[in-house]
Amino acid sequence: MEKINRFNVVHRFRKRNLLIAINSVAGLSIFFFGYDQGMMAGVNTAVEYYTRMGFAHPDENGEPVITNSLLQGGIVSVYYLGTLIGALFGGWIGDKFGRIKTIALGAAWGVFGAALQTSAMNHNWMICARLINGFGTGILNAIVPVWATETAEHTSRGQFVAIEFTLNIFGVAVAYWIEYGCSFYQNGESAFVWRFPIAFQIVPLLVLLGGVWFFPESPRWLCKAGREDESRYVLERLREDGIESTGKAEAEFQDVRNIVELERKSAESQNYLYMLFGYKSGKLHTGRRVQLVIWLQIMQEWIGIAGVTIYSPTIFRIAGLTQDTIGWVAGLNTITYTLSTLVCVFTLDRIGRRWTLYWGSVVQGIVLFIAGGLSRVSIDAVDAGNQSRANAFGGGAVAMIFLFTMTFGATWLTVPWLYPAEIFPLEVRARGNAWGVVGWSIGNGWLTLLCPVMFNNINEKTLYIFAACNVITIPM
Repeated sequence: MEKINRFNVVHRFRKRNLLIAINSVAGLSIFFFGYDQGMMAGVNTAVEYYTRMGFAHPDENGEPVITNSLLQGGIVSVYYLGTLIGALFGGWIGDKFGRIKTIALGAAWGVFGAALQTSAMNHNWMICARLINGFGTGILNAIVPVWATETAEHTSRGQFVAIEFTLNIFGVAVAYWIEYGCSFYQNGESAFVWRFPIAFQIVPLLVLLGGVWFFPESPRWLCKAGREDESRYVLERLREDGIESTGKAEAEFQDVRNIVELERKSAESQNYLYMLFGYKSGKLHTGRRVQLVIWLQIMQEWIGIAGVTIYSPTIFRIAGLTQDTIGWVAGLNTITYTLSTLVCVFTLDRIGRRWTLYWGSVVQGIVLFIAGGLSRVSIDAVDAGNQSRANAFGGGAVAMIFLFTMTFGATWLTVPWLYPAEIFPLEVRARGNAWGVVGWSIGNGWLTLLCPVMFNNINEKTLYIFAACNVITIPM
C-alpha cells in the first residue's frame, strides 16, 4: 500500500501481533493517564511542595497540617477543567484529521504541560501548568480508546481495553512507588521529592509522540474520510493471516462502508450541542447516549475511586496509620489494585457490561460502609487511649479500602471507558467518547476539589457518601 508509510508496522505484522502492537502504544497513553492521576497523591504529602504552594505546614511529627483545603483541592481539580476542554477539542480534531495526528498532538501538549508543572515556583504557576497538562490529557483520553476499539475485533474488544486499563493502574502504582522512594531523599525535604515524579511523566509521552507515527490509522476513520483502499488494506492486515483469505476483512469493510453511508444520511450536523440534545439525530438518539456516558463517568468517580486514588494517604491517616507507614501501605494498595484489573480481562466479555457494574456497586457499597464504621471506632479508641483497639479496627478499615480498590479494578474501571466506543455511531464516535471524558472530568474535578474539605470537616463520614453513591448506581 503506497499511501501508507513504508515504515508503518502495518506492513510488518498481521492479526493478533498487529493488534498487540497497536494496543501497546495505546497502553502507553493509558499508562501516562494513570501515572498522572496517581502522581498527586505523593506530591501532596511532600513538605517542600505543600509549604511552597502555601496550603499546609508540617507539625512536630512531620505530618502535614492543612491550612487551606480549598487551595489544595483546587490545584488538583483544575487539571480536570483542562481535560474537559481538551476532550471536546480532541474529539473534534480526531473526527476531522484522524486518530494518529490527534494522539501526537495530545502527547506534545502533555510534554509542555508536564515541563511547566515540574518547574512550578508557586501555586499560581502550578494551577496554570496543571490546566495546560490537563488539556493534553483530555485530547488523549478522548481519542486513544476510540483508536484501540476501532482496530480490535468486536469479540475481543472488551478484553483488549481491559488489558490497557491494567496498564492504567500500573501507572498509578509506578507513581506511588517512585514518590515513596523519592521521599527518603534528604529526609523528604528536598524539592526533588516532588519535582522528579512530575518530570517522569514526560518519558512515556515522548515515546508516544515519536512512536505513534509508525502505526496504522483507524480503518473506520479511513473509510469515513474516503480513503477506502487504505481502510481495506489495514483491515486485511488486522483480520487475515495472509495465507488463505476468509473473507472476514472484506465483509467487515463492506459493513463499515454501509454504516458510514447510513450515518451520513441520518446523523448530519452532529456538532457537540446537537449531540447533547439529540437534535437532528433521528432514530440514533444521540442525546440519550450522551447522557448515558456522561453520568456513567461522573458516577465512576463519585463511587469513591477518585478520593481513594488521590487522597489515600488522608484516608489511611484517618484509619490511624502513622506517617511512616502510610507511604508503603498506599503503594501496596496500588499493587493489589493493578492485579485486580486482570479479573476484568477474563470476565468482561463473558458476563457483559451491566452485570460487571452491578456486582461492583454492591460489593463497593458494602465495604465502604464498613470502612467508615471501622474508622470511627478506631478514632474513638485513640481518643480513649486504647491504642491496641485503635490499631485493630484501623487495620480492618485499611483492609476494606484494599477490597474496595480491588473490586473497582475488576468492575467499574473499564466499562465506562468502553461504552462510548461501542454505543456511538461511527460518524460521531470520537466526539461521543469526548462526552465521556467530559463526564469523567466533571466527576473528578468536582470530587477532588471537595475531598480535602470533606475529609477536614466530616472525616470518615466521607466514606459513607461514597458508599451511598454506589447504592445509587445500582438502579441506574
